[in-house]
Amino acid sequence: MYHFEKMNKKLLGPQVEEELMKYILHEPVEVGKKIPNEFELAEKFGVGRSTIREAVKGLVTRGILEVRRGDGTYVISTTTSDVDPLGLTRLGDRYKLALELLDVRMMLEPDIAAMACRNITQEEKEKLEKLCNEVEQLYLSGQNHAGKDVEFHTHIAKCSGNRVVEVLIPIINTAVLTFVNLTQRQLMKETLETHRAITESIKKGDAVGAKAAMVMHLNYNRQRILQIYEEHLAEKGKNT
Repeated sequence: MYHFEKMNKKLLGPQVEEELMKYILHEPVEVGKKIPNEFELAEKFGVGRSTIREAVKGLVTRGILEVRRGDGTYVISTTTSDVDPLGLTRLGDRYKLALELLDVRMMLEPDIAAMACRNITQEEKEKLEKLCNEVEQLYLSGQNHAGKDVEFHTHIAKCSGNRVVEVLIPIINTAVLTFVNLTQRQLMKETLETHRAITESIKKGDAVGAKAAMVMHLNYNRQRILQIYEEHLAEKGKNT
């Protein structure tokens, strides 16, 4: 749980914004949940309501929060700018973005996994196994596994030995976190099984197996996101 510390009232909004982001990540406040109102936050942080409003506005711009008039402020993403340097999460309509990112992942990641089979070192194999285990442990214990999931996919990209692929890692990072935020642990069994299959195939140098396992992993995500998107459109239709 996040521990508040009273802050200097002269602190600038951007600094409070970062503290509010830390609170969301470490409390944690899950995607779809409401954050405390500005009165509570002002009291907890020891700053004025105007500073809180400025911080909230900053996180709205970054695609983290959404203000719903008459209802409150909700977390709609936990993807921070350090893992989304391209600003993809600011494109709006996170459901459509997730599907577009998935199209790109389908083009890239199965072949990246196959390349990793050819170029991975023994040391990198050991790290891949470790990351796979850590994602599994976090998932099964109910803890936030998103950051470690990003590390897992990032490591596979680095194991490809292709410098251009490494430049594309931010896209993969954004995609992984977008999917985690939308699916909210609904694909635990599928994720763990396909992560393990990808890991074992890469360790054995089985390029065909690694590619197939990655396609299966991405397909599970695609099916669930399509379902979520259809539910979102249906709900939106009811409210119009």
